[in-house]
Amino acid sequence: MKPNYRRCISCYKIAPKASFWRVVRVYLSHQIQLDSGMGRSVYICPQADCLKKARHKNRLGRALKANVPEQIYQQLQERLVTSANKT
Repeated sequence: MKPNYRRCISCYKIAPKASFWRVVRVYLSHQIQLDSGMGRSVYICPQADCLKKARHKNRLGRALKANVPEQIYQQLQERLVTSANKT
């Protein structure tokens, strides 16, 4: 089976879906959440530069057509810290 490829919303790198973090605007409730849910979604690289650029230029908000809460950015930042500690 062919792997699914996605593009990072920040740096536009194309890679297999599993190498990105997924941010979703849930279909009916319009809540923003990470990783799961059905609705409009975007993908971002697990790198500090991509997260910083996406936050500064509001790329997540524009792509999802919704306001992204500060809590989502904090959760992504925490994931960066924990992934850096693992390596």
